[in-house]
Amino acid sequence: MDFSQENPLPCILAAAVAGCAERHMETEMTLLAAATAVRERAYAPYSRFKVGAAIRSTSGVVHVGCNVENVAYPEGTCAEAGAIAAMIAAGDARIAEVCVIADSPDPVPPCGGCRQKIAEFADQDVRVVLCTTDGAQKVMTVAELLPGVFTAAHMDRT
Repeated sequence: MDFSQENPLPCILAAAVAGCAERHMETEMTLLAAATAVRERAYAPYSRFKVGAAIRSTSGVVHVGCNVENVAYPEGTCAEAGAIAAMIAAGDARIAEVCVIADSPDPVPPCGGCRQKIAEFADQDVRVVLCTTDGAQKVMTVAELLPGVFTAAHMDRT
């Protein structure tokens, strides 16, 4: 893997296991830049709709994910779910901010399942920045993305 500052994405991907989180912080890569870079690695041979997601955890580390399709729909993975899995695998547990980018005329919000996944690890006021490759942006909160979120409190029988 190239851990140079010219190519900071591998550093982000390997931050927890290779000890390069400090180098990532030095690059000051924005969430949008991280999401844009990882979007290029998406595996979308069927829809040709590449999505990149970057999450800044409350520890300050950026975790990324891209969509990975599978011919046996719906067995693919969304970019947001991939970024959340990377965050958990790295030992972080809370989301401070999310950025999602896709090549679309309008900013694309996460699917319903990913909205619920984001809500599992983020406070309701966490910003979710939705971007297009043409520069359009829409900023929402988790609460705006998923009103009436299902939480563990709904299962409390005490």
